[in-house]
Amino acid sequence: MILKTKAKRRIASWEGPALLLMVWGFLVVTLRANCQSALRPPDQVQPPALLLGAAWYPEQWPESRWETDLELMQKAHIHVVRVGEFAWTALEPEEGKYQLDWLERAVDLAGKHGIYVILGTPSAAPPVWMEAKYPDIMVTDQSGRRYSGATRNHYNWCSPRYRQFVREIDERLAQRFGNNPDVIGWQIDNEYSRMSFDAATQAEFHAWLQNRYGSIGRLNQAWTTAYDNQTYSAFDEIPLADGAQDNNPGLWLDSKRFISDSLRDYQKVQIDAIRKYAAPRQKITTNMMGWFDLYDHYTVAHDLDIVAWDNPQVSGIFDPVTNGAANDLMRGLKGADFWVMETTAGPRGGGNASVMLPKGAMRAVMWHDIGHGANLISYWQWRDALNGGEQNHGAIVDVDGRTDPIYAEIAQVGEEFEKAGPALRGSDVKARVAILHSYPSRWTINWQKMNPAYNAIQALLSYYIPLHRLGYTIDIVPPGRDLSKYKLVIAPALNVLTQAEAANLERFVKQGGNLVLGQRSAMKDEYDARWPQLQPGPLEELLGARVQQYTALANPIGVKGLWGDSKALLFAEPLTEQAADVKVLMKYDAPHSWLDGQPAAVTRKVGGGSITYVGAWLDAPAMQRAVQWMTSESGLHPDLFAAPNGVEVYRRQAKDHEIFIVENDGDQDQKFDLPAAMQNVLTGQTVHALDLGVYGVAVLEEPEVKDAPRTGVSRSNP
Repeated sequence: MILKTKAKRRIASWEGPALLLMVWGFLVVTLRANCQSALRPPDQVQPPALLLGAAWYPEQWPESRWETDLELMQKAHIHVVRVGEFAWTALEPEEGKYQLDWLERAVDLAGKHGIYVILGTPSAAPPVWMEAKYPDIMVTDQSGRRYSGATRNHYNWCSPRYRQFVREIDERLAQRFGNNPDVIGWQIDNEYSRMSFDAATQAEFHAWLQNRYGSIGRLNQAWTTAYDNQTYSAFDEIPLADGAQDNNPGLWLDSKRFISDSLRDYQKVQIDAIRKYAAPRQKITTNMMGWFDLYDHYTVAHDLDIVAWDNPQVSGIFDPVTNGAANDLMRGLKGADFWVMETTAGPRGGGNASVMLPKGAMRAVMWHDIGHGANLISYWQWRDALNGGEQNHGAIVDVDGRTDPIYAEIAQVGEEFEKAGPALRGSDVKARVAILHSYPSRWTINWQKMNPAYNAIQALLSYYIPLHRLGYTIDIVPPGRDLSKYKLVIAPALNVLTQAEAANLERFVKQGGNLVLGQRSAMKDEYDARWPQLQPGPLEELLGARVQQYTALANPIGVKGLWGDSKALLFAEPLTEQAADVKVLMKYDAPHSWLDGQPAAVTRKVGGGSITYVGAWLDAPAMQRAVQWMTSESGLHPDLFAAPNGVEVYRRQAKDHEIFIVENDGDQDQKFDLPAAMQNVLTGQTVHALDLGVYGVAVLEEPEVKDAPRTGVSRSNP
């Protein structure tokens, strides 16, 4: 009433209908916001700590259906919907003519049902009218063919015209929804996945190179273009590379860096447009795709408020270890909690695998994601589409408007999130062990594998899996990150190592950390050129040893030593000690070979820390023993308590308590004792033991954070 009285006094002193309409609009927006807040239950003044969501496309269905959908969502304890990401034509049916009222009605109706909203910017799918009138906004492939046809992710993110269209629609949306109490976040675009090679983008690449190197002479020197007579006389002679083997390695690596930087610039256009009007409480993200490596995710994540990724489960089998590593990769992009913006139990549209997870498994997957640091899990999608490229994709509600069988499982998860949310609020995942991951290293190895079976992700998992089996929480972080909180850092395939990253690793060791380098490590510098020192390049002096030679293996060969008898697979590097205090851990056992009798793994103490180089890709049993030695030498103890094979344990820590998420991903029921009495927040009971059926889940709260060592998790060999 006070607001209305003051406004009336001002109106009485103003003249002109425009001012009157402006004030009236202000009153309507303010009163509507107040009414929306009043509709929300008292315990939802702020969003729940754990959010269950779904992707909802109201523009695809009659508005008369919306209320029914939202009622079903409310009954399923769905807390948030993602809307608008593919709705550009519905929002701007003609150039410069916007229709946002329908979206506001959808957002308001969701708020009426206690459901929050994440707005997707529509830039992943430009309208057909825009494609027809401005074909230069479309992506051009490496052959010079401009894309045509109706789908998504076919726009050119380097196009100035397209960036202007995107800026305008985003600003309109942010003006309308930037202070809406029901909108808690923004998803920019959708699954960045296609780079353009058009002439304008090539010109941007030339400018990027000139800015990076300053002169063409400096570029030629960095890339060693004298080899094979590849010397350039001008920047505009250099093509944006597509990964072909006949290009220069430096060109390939810088092409990938340009792709990452140009994508970050495009994303920044949208972030700035939204932030111009949106409240700081609204988080901005985009949905990434796990191990996908078109671009450097650390670069693109830098400007986001929170990381989100899409984690579909469509093969019919859930692998908690490899899926957990992908979750840890996403958490490591910003070193903080994250969102899973899309997950599904299958089937999937298109030509991909389409096998449904077993009953109860989707619930376990969602709790697994929470255990790795997710605070929002959103199902894709709410309702099956009648047509389109993903019309065969599974959903929560089918084309007839009736719920699919997964609905009950989703509802159970939503109710459990509400029960466990208070205990998990403010908690996060903490680790004392880190595995280093580098996009430049992955790109470089994938370009020059040297062994067709060699895979940089599998190299990472060869350390991740035994660490997981031993009961450790693991961070996956880049080599330039502050490593001071870790006791053990493992770099399985750090092929590209800059001088600054080398200094960071050396500092970590000299301050008492334990560093382990794997095969292919520290071979290249930031320009993808060989370091003049042999591996490990700038860390050779710190290691007190060097790699004599690198070689691929056509067949496994023997390795023996401290970690037992083993086989070296795929790749092997013999080492030479240069310092007297270097200790040989393993030697090759390969008669009539260059490798026979040569050191396969060495270590050296440096003050209170150590550096170790493992030159052989060891078989799984030896890797288990090797990682056990690494953790023991680092003074580490498992942070997860023991559980039977098939049972997964995850830990999240708050200021004054710990939460353990325990789930049975095996194929039989499991009964086992706990190390101490804990409260199962899903049942409210204090328990000393667990009895978990297949895909059973318990969320256990321990009242105090424990520093005492745990016994670790019992796991079978891979």
